[in-house]
Amino acid sequence: MSTYLITGIAGFIGSSIARELARRGERIRGIDNFSTGKPENLASISSVIDFREVDLLDMQGVIQACAGIDYVIHQAALPSVPRSIVDPISCNDSNVNGTLHLLVAARDARVKRVVYASSSSLYGDTPRPLKSEDMTPNPISPYAVSKLAGEYYMRSFHAVYGVATVSLRYFNVFGPYQDPGSMYTGVMAILIPKMLRQERATIYGDGEQSRDFTYIDNVVDANLLACHAPADQVAGRYFNIAGGRRITVNETYLLLQKLLGYSEPALYAPERPGDIKHSLADIRLAEQCLGYRPSVDFEDGLRRTVEWYRMQSLSPAGAVRA
Repeated sequence: MSTYLITGIAGFIGSSIARELARRGERIRGIDNFSTGKPENLASISSVIDFREVDLLDMQGVIQACAGIDYVIHQAALPSVPRSIVDPISCNDSNVNGTLHLLVAARDARVKRVVYASSSSLYGDTPRPLKSEDMTPNPISPYAVSKLAGEYYMRSFHAVYGVATVSLRYFNVFGPYQDPGSMYTGVMAILIPKMLRQERATIYGDGEQSRDFTYIDNVVDANLLACHAPADQVAGRYFNIAGGRRITVNETYLLLQKLLGYSEPALYAPERPGDIKHSLADIRLAEQCLGYRPSVDFEDGLRRTVEWYRMQSLSPAGAVRA
């Protein structure tokens, strides 16, 4: 049995990883400052988590959290391209300085591996639709810059200090527990609850922008594979984590209409600054080095997500619950 530290454990992805580790019977420690995470996301597993309310900018708290840890799964961040454009300083403090604090603490605690949540946004709006790890990054938002800086820190701590780090570039993750109440959340968490309430939903841009939407279970699998893949194949490297398939927002909207029995057309608004037009991941490197394979395809993931939000809407408070 190993001991895992999950940063941002109360968030969408962090709590999903924690539930899978709990299912496997592993030891779990988690930190979160609740800037975006929610305590209710951990309700079903709170009894098996060593939880600490710690901000990554609290160096002493981070040092204590890393003591005795085998694997660090670093999910904590201020997410979202639009949010970073509104407040780039907070984005940098949390995503860059917080990551540096964690790496120093992990180095000194001699953890076996640090797995870092990076982002496909660092590719930018390059003309080549298929994004592969050998492409030169071209970040066009403060959020993307912060994630790229985190990757560089991961790579440098491996090169200089021998810390085994792995960076995972997520592509448009969606699924249960994604917060519908945040203006900076993912498109699925915005569209599905609105359509369930029979409200008009807004699409930014013309809807022909395409994404490699990635169901949460695939991301959870990738993180745990990255913890245990052979160091000589993965340490100091970065990998695309996605479904390997591109679908437009308009096509997604039509699928949701069918799943939800919703007939209203979408409202369209101007595209948002920093958004990219097309995103599709080449996942062959992750397949070769991590043994990663998407276990849940887009349509199945969409059905599971719709069903989860439907159940939340039927709960007494209509809240997101474990």
